[in-house]
Amino acid sequence: MSRLRIGLLINPLAGVGGSLAMKGSDGEMIRERIAREGASLRSAERARRALSLLCAPGLQLSFVTWGGAMGQTVLEELGFAPAVLGRAEREPSSAADSRRAAAELSQACDLLVFVGGDGTARDVYDAVGEQQPVLGIPAGVKMHSAVFAVSPEAAGELLLQLARGGLVGLRRQEVRDIDETAFREGRVRTRFYGEMMVPGEGRFLQHTKVGGREDQVLVAADIAAWLAPELDPHTLYLLGPGSTTAALLEALGLPATLLGVDALRGGEILAADADESGLLALLAGHDGPAQIIVTAIGGQGHIFGRGNQQLSPLVIRAVGRQNIRLIAAKSKIAALEGRPLLVDTNDPALDRELEGYYPVTTGYEDEILYRVAAST
Repeated sequence: MSRLRIGLLINPLAGVGGSLAMKGSDGEMIRERIAREGASLRSAERARRALSLLCAPGLQLSFVTWGGAMGQTVLEELGFAPAVLGRAEREPSSAADSRRAAAELSQACDLLVFVGGDGTARDVYDAVGEQQPVLGIPAGVKMHSAVFAVSPEAAGELLLQLARGGLVGLRRQEVRDIDETAFREGRVRTRFYGEMMVPGEGRFLQHTKVGGREDQVLVAADIAAWLAPELDPHTLYLLGPGSTTAALLEALGLPATLLGVDALRGGEILAADADESGLLALLAGHDGPAQIIVTAIGGQGHIFGRGNQQLSPLVIRAVGRQNIRLIAAKSKIAALEGRPLLVDTNDPALDRELEGYYPVTTGYEDEILYRVAAST
């Protein structure tokens, strides 16, 4: 059974600048003062407050983290047995340690949870960019970024809902940081750094309704209206069957094979209703990136292995797990009642590799984070 894989990164220095009246915790000066005077380290305590909610029995989750105070200590105190991927080069840890940890943890988790403030959010953004789902547990002096839960307990509740299979939305939120030098001089100056994908409101909010119920035709049109302008002309897209994927081609003014797989690049259909050998030939002759776009079968929840066997294990491996994009109406996901989306590629090893949590596009600028598991 697939588990929610949480990566935990704690900035042990987050928030100590507040108790020292230093307006922040960035830079070498704060390290020197801590070594000289000591300070109250609150990031570990706030991490415990959030993660203690995940000690409930029966939850399918696991942790990867960094050594010592950057995550391992707190998790082991709570009774978890995390995989430790590395540790800080020196104590206390530095921003470079945070960036290195974030980059490596992101390769081994579904959701990267970090504990800190704006400086930590900036370091995480530098390391993982916009595609890795993240969640900040607030522990810093400066909290201008929108990537943090409102409290450690709110972060824990959101993680608990996600681990239980609830529908948890994904939204792009701003990363900002304040100029600490200017702040110490009495001037507030913030800078926009970028956006990261953050789990947000978990309730089922229907954005496109007819008669009080979600209309899947309009939802498909909404999804297509958002995705169509984002398509990269140099990427080879393999679109699985279904009315939701067909709506994307229709939005581009192109014909769609409702029950087949179409290949698209640069606004042109390269192959309609392609078979496995045709898809492999296209991939072999393509120099740029490739992406598979699939939807789920209503009721069953299968994304591979039902009606799209052309997207074979060879095709999926050639494209890569990280280049699979899922699209579906929220009502279709909600009908699963917490059961995962399913893969049944006839390659059990690949099925296990495909397990995990994926962003699912569910409307215009609307995404959720949802579990994918092997059929059993």
